[in-house]
This record gives sequence, structure tokens and C-alpha cells, in this order.
Amino acid sequence: MVERAPTRRRSGSGRIVTPSADSPAGIDTPRRVERRAPQTAPTCVVRDRSEIANRCVNVTLASVSLVALSPVIALVAVAVKLTSHGPIVYSQTRVGLDRRRHAIDALYSNRKQDQGGMIFTIYKFRTMRADAERNSGAVWATRNDPRVTKLGRILRRTRLDELPQLWNVIRGDMNIVGPRPERPSIFVRLREDLPDYRLRQRTRPGITGWAQINHAYDTSIDDVRTKIRYDLEYLERQCLAEDLKIMAKTVPVMLFRRSGW
Repeated sequence: MVERAPTRRRSGSGRIVTPSADSPAGIDTPRRVERRAPQTAPTCVVRDRSEIANRCVNVTLASVSLVALSPVIALVAVAVKLTSHGPIVYSQTRVGLDRRRHAIDALYSNRKQDQGGMIFTIYKFRTMRADAERNSGAVWATRNDPRVTKLGRILRRTRLDELPQLWNVIRGDMNIVGPRPERPSIFVRLREDLPDYRLRQRTRPGITGWAQINHAYDTSIDDVRTKIRYDLEYLERQCLAEDLKIMAKTVPVMLFRRSGW
């Protein structure tokens, strides 16, 4: 007689049942087989502790500044409303931090308007006529730009038009210090003309920055090229102490219009 190898069968409970050599003839002894759950790739980015600490500092400073400057913000809002027609606060889409990594590209595969960074809405006090870009589209402001209102010139010189961006900092779109964000349509052109431009997206954009306190508003691609050098210098030595130094140097730029954007 030819002996047959013991056969396996699956029980109704999902266990593998195998005849045991020690069990009586004809009686199956159930033996549980462990099943390991399939390993899955991580679905989130583990943020560095220094980034979390940086965010805490930025949110704290922005919140305190928003409360401390609330009388100034209210005064500017009333002045904008009384001196020109249109909304008090002006919003634009800007390109922000690029968090993509090779391991998690899929997380951003369905992202709308991917221009090399996360698209967010930035807020400013309106300094131009309400219809300033109706015919021209997104363009840089020029020196003595006729679209800028009389009050707008003062706000732009003192940087008070940027105060609503403290809310962007609290939301997590921006930091207080970092490269200035650009509009998507302009960003695409600059990214094509200046290969290093996209490197600025390695950190959150800021209200002020190393480039802003050392150079004027962008009016040409040469201005942008100069600012990129300052932005990359900042990225090399980015830390809390550096941010505090830049914040301190921003004050004379606002009050006395010394250098800066």
C-alpha cells in the first residue's frame, strides 16, 4: 500500500487544519497559523523637532503682534476704506512651501495648481485701485506706479500693508521670516528663467526676510536674481537666532525706509 502525504484543509473559522502524527487515526487536530498583516508604506511625514519649535515661535510671535498692533491695523483699515473705493483687504494666490519628497509624491499627485509648492491665499491691505489688474493681469508694480493710491504709497513704504499676513503665519501658510512668495503665473516664468528660483520653496515664505531688508521691491528679473542670492544665503544659516536678527533689522526699514524692500 502506498502511503499518502497528510493533506491540509481549511476549517470554517479560517484555521488551517493538518492531520498530526500524534493524533488518533481519522481525527484532525487544528493548528493555528499566524498571519502577518501586510506592511504598508508610511502615509505621513515625520517633521523634525526644530521645525515644530520654529512653528511654535512663529505662531506665538504672530499672535502677540496681532493683538499688540490691533489699534494700528484698525486705523489702517478705516483709512483704506475712506480714501478709495474697493475692499479693505486684498487677497492673492501665492506659491508656498514645497513639502514633496520622493517617498510621498503620491500624496500630492492630485493637488490643484501644482506650481512647485503649495498654493495658498495671501492677505494684504489694498494699496492699488480695485481694478488695477483688470487689463494687465499679474504684473509687478513699478516705481511711481499710477495704479497705487496716495495712501497706498505710504503703506507700501512703511510695509504696513503686509500686517494682515500675520494671520497667514498663524494659519501655517507663512513664517514671519522667509523668502517672499510669488504669484503662480509669475513663479512659472521665473522658475524657467532662473533655475535656482525653486530652491526658495524649501522653507515657508515670510513677511520679511534677508532679501527684503537688503534690496528693494522687484521691478525686473535682475532684482529677482539679486534677491535669490540673499534668499539662498538665508537658507544656509536659517535658525531662530538668524530670524530674530532679521526681525530686528526690519524695524528700521519700516520706520526710516533704510534700504529694504
